[in-house]
Amino acid sequence: MLPITYAIRNLFRDPTRLLQAVLGSALVVLMVMVAAAINGGMRDVLSASGSHDNVLLLGAGSEESVLRSEIAERAAGIAESSISHVGSVAGVRAVSPEVHQMTFITVEGADRRQAFVRGVTHRSLLVHRRVVLKEGRFPKSGEIMVGRLAWRRLGLAVDDLQPGKAVIVQDASLKVAGVFAAPGTVMESEIWMPLSDLRSLSLRENLSCVVLRLEGDEFGSVDLFTKQRLDLELAALRESDYFARLSTFYAPVRGMAWMTALLIATGAVLGGLNTLYAAFAPRIREIAALQAIGYGRRAIMFSLVQESTLACLCGTLVAALVALWLLDGVTVSFSIGSFVLRVSPQVAGIGLGTGLALGILGAVPPGLRCLLPPLPSALRSAG
Repeated sequence: MLPITYAIRNLFRDPTRLLQAVLGSALVVLMVMVAAAINGGMRDVLSASGSHDNVLLLGAGSEESVLRSEIAERAAGIAESSISHVGSVAGVRAVSPEVHQMTFITVEGADRRQAFVRGVTHRSLLVHRRVVLKEGRFPKSGEIMVGRLAWRRLGLAVDDLQPGKAVIVQDASLKVAGVFAAPGTVMESEIWMPLSDLRSLSLRENLSCVVLRLEGDEFGSVDLFTKQRLDLELAALRESDYFARLSTFYAPVRGMAWMTALLIATGAVLGGLNTLYAAFAPRIREIAALQAIGYGRRAIMFSLVQESTLACLCGTLVAALVALWLLDGVTVSFSIGSFVLRVSPQVAGIGLGTGLALGILGAVPPGLRCLLPPLPSALRSAG
């Protein structure tokens, strides 16, 4: 085998081509890491948003979207009194009647924006146990509470939704009473307000859903209740299953991220192959001389792969540093919420695997071009 120092020395023969190879591989790896981070972030936020212990009571036929669901107001009280094994805190049962609605909001100095608004009562905190108040307090009538990422979802400045600020919701001026966090969930991009206020503003008599927190795996009793009370026209769905369906719905969006990365990566790979062809072509006679003094073609090919892999791994390192600097912690918004990009060990591993694959596979075509000519003609080559 040729010593690795031979491959390292050849890398620095032409610094310009080395820089092209490093930057080209860095671009490919960075795009793959971006796609992996987007895919993982969206998948994780949707899977974490639903609790296995929570059950949604939705309008029959509206299981795909809580925004389209409508159920009678009395359904909350009937469900609370009829369903056993509902969790409770200090004697208060964990039953949360809610209205979910997309509506327009306006803040001073900004255009009207569409926001996801949830009408709730104090009982919502018994059901959505990830929610934690970070600033201020739970809203009273005439007030709202915003998720800590709502400003990002709405394209506003973070100061626009701080406690004390005025927000116009459907022509009604409301005051921000608090900011809440719900780590890893889409709720962090929502605006919450008293249920009665939202129903009054939207002129709505019905609820969107009722959320129950069960003690133990008692989903069957809830499902039986919805089948017995046909007059209420309800359907029961675990909250985790609801968000799993949403994750499936957004699968094409995640696929588009991969497709975009693939298209950019393909162009960069083709450019990288041209760079390697240009780097290896002048060395045909040198490679033939190595064969003449006893080195086998496999050993020479392995040395060429070493050169390419070292350059690509340098590019991978550059891509990882850029990702940690520019990508990690960035908040990305989509139609129902926001999520934070993370350069996790899985994303870093995908980037490393991409760099290794580029180095190994990228060296094979130009390497074969140098090794396939017969030895006598290769030794007479002018390269």
